[in-house]
Amino acid sequence: MERTISFTLNGKPASVKVEDERMLLWVLRSDLGLTGAKFGCGEGLCGACTVIVNKQAVRACSTPVKEIAGKQVITIEGLGQSGLHAIQAAFVKHHAFQCGYCTPGMILNAYALLLQTPKPTPEQIAQHMEDNLCRCGAHERILAAVGEAAGTTRGGAR
Repeated sequence: MERTISFTLNGKPASVKVEDERMLLWVLRSDLGLTGAKFGCGEGLCGACTVIVNKQAVRACSTPVKEIAGKQVITIEGLGQSGLHAIQAAFVKHHAFQCGYCTPGMILNAYALLLQTPKPTPEQIAQHMEDNLCRCGAHERILAAVGEAAGTTRGGAR
């Protein structure tokens, strides 16, 4: 059923008239031109499509747009709007990417972790980040970057 879905996107009001079962990923990419969230597996397993909905990491490829009505959505384009966010800066510093395809999802998954657990242990970081896949093998650098952004490993505070 087509209807208008209203929500907050990167801090601003947004509305789209779409089929309510359409996946959020395609609404973001095709209808709203926000291409940071990527299509990976299409089943919510790899994390390339991760966005934040009401401070929780969600897989946009498997989230019907009707589920975000009235909620707050943050995409990679909305993080660090006035300069690099601490997580983004740490990813750059630690070269926590190779091809970069999974990086937006990794960063937003890490952001969600820090929203819920501001000072996670290295074990909590590793456990939380295992839900996102990097096929290039940058996981050690990703964990170091998240730890630095959290101020729990080498590199200091946020």
